[in-house]
Amino acid sequence: MATTFDRLILDPRRTDDTRHRPQSTRSAENEASQSPSLTLLVLLAAAGIVMYSGFLLNPANRGDFLPYVLVIVAETILVTHALLAMWTVLSAGWNPRGFAFHHAQERLYDLAEIIRDGAEDEPWRWQIYLEDRPVTPDVFITTYGEDLETIRRTVSAALRIQGRHHTWVLDDGRSDDVRDLAAELGARYVRRLSSGGAKAGNINHAMSLAKGEYFAVFDADFVPQPAFLHETLPFFATHDVAFVQTPQTYGNYDNVISRGAGYMQAVFYRYVQPGRNRFNAAFCVGTNVIYRRAAVDAIGGIYTDSKSEDVWTSLMLHERGWRTVYIPTTLAVGDTPETVEAYTKQQLRWATGGFEIMLTHNPLSRKRKLTMDQRIQYFVTATHYLTGIAPLLLLLVPPLEIYFNLSPMNLTMTPLNWALYYAGFYVMQILLAFYTLGSFRWEVLLLSSVSFPIYVRALLNAVFRREQAWHVTGRKGAYRSPFAFMQPQVLVFQFLLITTAVAAWKTYTSGVFTLALAWNATNTVILAGFIVTAWREGRRGRAEARARRAALASHERAAADLADDAALLELESVGATDPGSSAGASSASR
Repeated sequence: MATTFDRLILDPRRTDDTRHRPQSTRSAENEASQSPSLTLLVLLAAAGIVMYSGFLLNPANRGDFLPYVLVIVAETILVTHALLAMWTVLSAGWNPRGFAFHHAQERLYDLAEIIRDGAEDEPWRWQIYLEDRPVTPDVFITTYGEDLETIRRTVSAALRIQGRHHTWVLDDGRSDDVRDLAAELGARYVRRLSSGGAKAGNINHAMSLAKGEYFAVFDADFVPQPAFLHETLPFFATHDVAFVQTPQTYGNYDNVISRGAGYMQAVFYRYVQPGRNRFNAAFCVGTNVIYRRAAVDAIGGIYTDSKSEDVWTSLMLHERGWRTVYIPTTLAVGDTPETVEAYTKQQLRWATGGFEIMLTHNPLSRKRKLTMDQRIQYFVTATHYLTGIAPLLLLLVPPLEIYFNLSPMNLTMTPLNWALYYAGFYVMQILLAFYTLGSFRWEVLLLSSVSFPIYVRALLNAVFRREQAWHVTGRKGAYRSPFAFMQPQVLVFQFLLITTAVAAWKTYTSGVFTLALAWNATNTVILAGFIVTAWREGRRGRAEARARRAALASHERAAADLADDAALLELESVGATDPGSSAGASSASR
């Protein structure tokens, strides 16, 4: 089996062949985005959106004012974001790896030096050279209360990244156990006195201690692969590159929440982020990223005034004229939220950061030093979570018709014609998602339909400048019922259930089946699915909590028994060595 050193020698030198360079620089990871099938689906979906929009905006189809406005506002948000996403996806075939990248990658290591040092089988000892200068990057692992085994996996993997580097554990949890673990593994440990600036402040503090020209950042639950530096550092041979971002890939698709949360981001990392490369608008996602220190210093460090420090830092860098690179190559594997609590807090933090940009740093403003493409892409980012509020508006439409006979559309056409217009948008979106994700992921539909309370709260946080507490996605803690984080969904489910019963009764008495009943019943079933998911999570969590308490009690009993045995042995030892005790025993025997 070929070793890493063998592959380093045997791999073809693509930069030596100038005749076929355009083909040789086209990596397999971009083939999916260049697929004619995907292009055709995107174009058909875009055509369907245009037809559906024409149907909605046709004055002849306009219904009662209130439900019509709700539908138009919600669908405008969804349609706009769908079209812009498709435009970006069609740009995803562009490969950021050019001659400069390949030229630098082929000269990252000195083969003679590796052989002289006897390090052929220890790639983490190989000195890295960029533009014929030795560089030693820093690798930062940010921690804040994650369990020790999670941190151990990540730190152990980081220490074995190919290329000589320094690994730092940035512990904002101030744990002596984490400090001892870092010492055991051989990593550098940093603990600061305060938690100001949350994760961004933690990184900025570490930058005052580490001196590398480049630094990578990993969350404690993202395990880096050995090739991380090998695949990212060569991009910095181009002097205007500020950072190189790699995807968040997950390995814990174990339940409905984790699968839904993971699949929701899969299309973004596989198709949307690569498309942003063409517009120099790929942004950082907080982990699995490597920065040029000079670029971050130029903007005063990682942005600290928002819990979405990653997007804000990217925006600041782009406004300063820096270039960013995203590669859809999996170079770290981590954990996606597994519980309703973790998912809620993650989405609340991300959405609050997006809305903060929308309300306080509008990318479309003339004040922003961005290209038009960058303005549009950041506007999409800042308003993305409005698409999570749109389902709330659509949820309200069927009850208005059921209770007040207010219809959003004046449907004089046949149900078949209506279904064709409707399918032009929604069915094509499902087909496109089916193609890009490999199958229909109902978990995505479930979470996207029931997350509106999170995004409404995030919008209010941004409007009223409420401080959003930091929460680590992979942090494990005491059991908390998922229903403590989903009261709005439960209340809406109860309302929709009653409304469905009312609509069913009206249908039974009138003999007229309405779309409002079907629409409302569908929404009720989706929310019911989320509640069942939460109930199962709660049952599992309670069982695990009982098991932990039983194990702890057993451990305490065992410890108490050992303490009693030790005390008894000590008493027996004292009795055996006490002269008075011996004399008494002797006298008694006489």
